Order: sequence, then structure tokens, then C-alpha cells
Amino acid sequence: MTDDITIRGLRCRGRHGVLAAESELGQVFVVDASLSLDTAPAAVSDEVVDTVDYGELVRRLAAVVEGEPVHLMETLAVRLAELCLANPRVAAAEVTVHKPQAPVAAIVNDIAVTVRRSRT
Repeated sequence: MTDDITIRGLRCRGRHGVLAAESELGQVFVVDASLSLDTAPAAVSDEVVDTVDYGELVRRLAAVVEGEPVHLMETLAVRLAELCLANPRVAAAEVTVHKPQAPVAAIVNDIAVTVRRSRT
């Protein structure tokens, strides 16, 4: 059985991008993460130790976005997915990194990269 824990709209300030101004000034990034896992043990025990502590996960995801800059959103998204998979309860993770203020030559609502990673 596989269930999902989903985090949507985690807003963090990061300094990721290929342009010098992006790494100097920073900008807002928005992260969505969906984790596939079996929540049955937690449902039975009613204990957070039997699931993913999403409060702690949010803190760790934010630390990555706010931490060491990378050039590509792809790199950032993979790092975040790998962080999600560091919890042995997580079978798979889907992470989307949104860059709503991406410096492109047109008006867009959002630029995003989604990666999916699993243990198998």
C-alpha cells in the first residue's frame, strides 16, 4: 500500500541561477514535494515516529533552498528529492521547484522543474 504526504507552496529565498544577479540578489523559490510511503504504521500507532515528520522535512527543504547556491533548478530539485528519500520510510518522491521571478524575455506566471525519484 502506498500513501502520499504532500507539501505545497513552500516559499524560500534562494540564490540559485546562472546569472550573477541571481546569486547576488536572490529571489523567491517555491517548492512542492509529494512523498510516497506506507502510512499504515502511523495510523495504527498514532505516533509521529512512525511516519515522516513533515514539520522537520519542511525545515530541511528550506535549509537546502536557502543554502549553497546552484546554477540549475534541475540540480536543486534533485537535491531536494534526495533529501526526501533520505528517510527510509519514503519509497518515492516527486519535487517541483518553481521560479516565479525567473529572468526570461517574456511575461510568464511561472517556470518550474519537476523530478521524480524512487528507491527502485
